[in-house]
Amino acid sequence: MEIFNAFFQGEALNFLKKIIALSLEEDGEDLTSRGLFKADNHLTARIVAKQNTLVVGLPIIPLILEHIPGPADCSFLVQEGHFVPEGTIVATMHGLAYKLLKAERVILNFICHLSGIANLTHKFCQQLAGSGVTLLDTRKTLPGLRYPEKYAVMRGGGQNHRLNLTQMLMLKDNHIDHAGSIIFAVQKLRQSLTPCPPIEVECRSLLEVKEAIKANVNRIMLDNMSEQEMKNALELIPDHIESEISGGVTLNNIAALARLKPTYISVGKLTLSAPAADFSMQIKE
Repeated sequence: MEIFNAFFQGEALNFLKKIIALSLEEDGEDLTSRGLFKADNHLTARIVAKQNTLVVGLPIIPLILEHIPGPADCSFLVQEGHFVPEGTIVATMHGLAYKLLKAERVILNFICHLSGIANLTHKFCQQLAGSGVTLLDTRKTLPGLRYPEKYAVMRGGGQNHRLNLTQMLMLKDNHIDHAGSIIFAVQKLRQSLTPCPPIEVECRSLLEVKEAIKANVNRIMLDNMSEQEMKNALELIPDHIESEISGGVTLNNIAALARLKPTYISVGKLTLSAPAADFSMQIKE
């Protein structure tokens, strides 16, 4: 809970509460449960892992329950972010039948999705073990789920690249083409923004890498270059400028890319296409 509470503060917590409210709203009223259960019927429920998996998202359960009227309590039987074997009961709940049944799908959607991201992140981290290279996520996240998804990456062992556009400035081809050069773009940013956030440049060639070095940017991204091009570029980048490999990174090639010794490797797949973990909610009257 400490890591969860430290991550979800201020803006992050506000966005999480908004997406929870929207998720419950888009489900509408649970007419099935209204029709079959009395208003004062209570149920006990448990959430069970149906595969070997990391468990991420448990602290979201009480936040979901808070949005639905009526009493309910929740207990966690495993620690957030830990690995559990198939068949493990990870949480139990007791409360009004309508409340638990209304919350069921939303709870499972969050836990299955976030645990799946953590599982995939962990697999990528295993490939980087001992390399000294840090795994990063990207902004390729589902709309409205930026913060929970990046939290799941962190629980899987990765690090967050940037949570939003204000935390680091990234010069991409459109920016550079408009400014005329990397040098001009960096100069304009540093002149117009006080203080100026760190600047990263996405480079398409060795020529652009050299120009970014001359501009003394904070980080250089090597995007979709060949392995030999990346090797040549990394030999040019001085130690005080961070380097990042991005584009086309898979579980099959990330270890080889790490041997090139960049500072970071970023992987959009962590949040863009992680398979959901399998959990179910079992109900007892």
